[in-house]
Amino acid sequence: MAINEQMLKSIIEDVLKEMTGAAPASAPAASAAGAVKLSPVGEAKQGMASDEVVIGLAPAFAESQTVTITGIPHDKVLKEIIAGIEEEGLKARIIKVYRSSDVAVCGHTAAKLSGSGIGIGLQSKGTSLIHQKDLPQLSNLELFSQAPLIDLETYRMIGKNAAKYAKGESPAPVPVRNDQMARPAYQAKAALLHIKETEHVEAGKKAVEQQVSFV
Repeated sequence: MAINEQMLKSIIEDVLKEMTGAAPASAPAASAAGAVKLSPVGEAKQGMASDEVVIGLAPAFAESQTVTITGIPHDKVLKEIIAGIEEEGLKARIIKVYRSSDVAVCGHTAAKLSGSGIGIGLQSKGTSLIHQKDLPQLSNLELFSQAPLIDLETYRMIGKNAAKYAKGESPAPVPVRNDQMARPAYQAKAALLHIKETEHVEAGKKAVEQQVSFV
């Protein structure tokens, strides 16, 4: 059945209600989105510490969008990535990238600002990658493009591998699941979420350092 404009608009409205963490009337409104708060602390500067991995978040992350495409709260995603980095003895630094919603731009920006030269890009819908500062923007070390197939264990492994690259190691790539039906099943939803993320892009705005607090 063809999807006309009115049907598409209805789908968009349903998706937005779901992805903004709208809670049922009986649930506490404040807790529906997960428990993470991002506080801007100024323009993101070039890092000097060789033991850091910078995580570059897309514009809507943990703000207008609060869960991934499969409903994983953003606080849990960040906790796992940070935990993976720290397990390797390194530290995470968080920035918000505003000039683009593209995961490659987020990751490359993070890598260029990272003292180790390694960064992680993360979109609100859950797509992620590990980038290195001296690679072309559209290249990367590892890409996790099918957000519906990324679970919390995978996010933790992404953090660990990013830290290993930062230490000069050559880790085996993070295993990725493959489901040929995932793309068609989530394609429309992914496109809509990306459109909403892109609405928060501010061309020319510098990346902003974020203080992260978990409640």
